[in-house]
Amino acid sequence: MRVARKILLVAGLLVVLVGIAAWLRPVSFFNGYSHLHMCLAGARSRSVTVDGIHIHYYVAGPKDGQVVVLIHGLAGRAENWQNLAPYLVNAGYRVYMPDLPGFGRSERPPAFSYSVRDQAAVVTGFLDALRLQQVYLGGMSMGGWVVQLVASEHPERIRKLVLFDSAGLRAMPAWDTRLFTPNNTEEVRRFLHILMPHPPALPEFIWRDVVRVTKRNAWVVQRAMQTMLTGADATDALLPRLKMPVLIVWGTEDQIIPLSQGETTHRLVPQSKLELAPGCGHLAVMQCAGDIGPGLLKFLQD
Repeated sequence: MRVARKILLVAGLLVVLVGIAAWLRPVSFFNGYSHLHMCLAGARSRSVTVDGIHIHYYVAGPKDGQVVVLIHGLAGRAENWQNLAPYLVNAGYRVYMPDLPGFGRSERPPAFSYSVRDQAAVVTGFLDALRLQQVYLGGMSMGGWVVQLVASEHPERIRKLVLFDSAGLRAMPAWDTRLFTPNNTEEVRRFLHILMPHPPALPEFIWRDVVRVTKRNAWVVQRAMQTMLTGADATDALLPRLKMPVLIVWGTEDQIIPLSQGETTHRLVPQSKLELAPGCGHLAVMQCAGDIGPGLLKFLQD
């Protein structure tokens, strides 16, 4: 009985400590949970150095599987693929999910430009470092812009290309991009209503912690956004030159990068296929993986 009471006491203390940690730093707690979720699902957390930058990545799936590389978007992280990656892993693909420089668990070098072109060079260096010669390459949002550049510059290495609610066209956002780095909880709520059709109603302490974290990393997001808004690396002209099969996946309710841009991308790439995720917003790969997964597999396997 004494041993049982001690076990219950320790368990109770652990629950209290976890609760306190979740209350004080809910964003860090959520990120830690996502990391644990990835690892428990079979993904392995690894790192590699690319051009002197420490790059964290997850890898999942059989070692002899055909390789899929997935690139997250602005202010995102490799865990953004945790709902979609299992469709690929269960079908026998080897899936690599890196954190771009400045995001997730990768290094944030102060001298790095964080432009999409320099991020594309890091992705190419990532493929080189892991000796991944030919891959299926996919990217969401800014990551979609990054992979367009990689596919344009190294077409011989890309079997098929997948763009999820992808940036890249020369088009100015219709919303206030400063909301990407909110200064208060009201701006967080405004941004979430643009980011997803039905944002969750969460306690105020979570919104406060989101502001704390975004302020800490705002300089990276702002530097990346500034380079993108110049339009210097827009892909309008290079898209028609892509020769590999291209799948374009778009949430019909995306307000960040509206469906009209997906349709334009589709027109610019004659051999592309456009698939819609009805009712989904910009984070379709996270919130609508069940709708997207089967079509993605069919595209890769055809």
